[in-house]
Amino acid sequence: MFIVIQAHEYHKYANILDQMFRLRKTIFADTLGWDVTVVGPYERDSYDALGPAYLVWCDERRMRFYGGVRLMPTTGPTLLYDVFRDTFPAATDLVAPGIWEGTRMCIDEAAIARDFPDVDAGRAFSLLLLALCECALDHGIHTMISNYEPYLKRVYKRAGAEVEELGRCDGYGRFPVCCGAFEVSHRVLRNMRLMLNVSAPLYARPKPERSVATRLLELAA
Repeated sequence: MFIVIQAHEYHKYANILDQMFRLRKTIFADTLGWDVTVVGPYERDSYDALGPAYLVWCDERRMRFYGGVRLMPTTGPTLLYDVFRDTFPAATDLVAPGIWEGTRMCIDEAAIARDFPDVDAGRAFSLLLLALCECALDHGIHTMISNYEPYLKRVYKRAGAEVEELGRCDGYGRFPVCCGAFEVSHRVLRNMRLMLNVSAPLYARPKPERSVATRLLELAA
């Protein structure tokens, strides 16, 4: 299942977040060799201290982590503007309530292979993208912004996602870094579900908690 973990829920999902930060270290620091902040067994930076939301893929018991992505509004601090500003034109304004940044997207290939033997890494990544589109649409987001290496555009296309490359720049690593704007719409969602042959929603929308007054009225009824 795919759920969103918000700042006020971190304590409820401490085990899931622990696995996520460990996986991020394994992927971004150990495997890719990125210049990221590592604290012990975790990759965690200053943006994680700002209370972002995390879309995570986990089991039904919400104990095992399979993948996730960090979500942050562009109306606040973002990697997009603080680190990757050279990847899009100076005249482009990407700050708006309906535009959010997605970063640190990752999947645990070993855990997925163990629990979902019919799902390869490419499909797993695509399913996470589909859940992200569902989640963003559900929360009133019309555009997701992300920085990525050029080869990932083929992955996005196979998933049915629609991305407009706004620019790219060298100097961040071995490959250029692109800045892309991902359309979030019902049309794109339908196309992604068709491409991935998925009919039922992946994202589990959080159920609002009943107020104290409502619960008291139910007890009195």
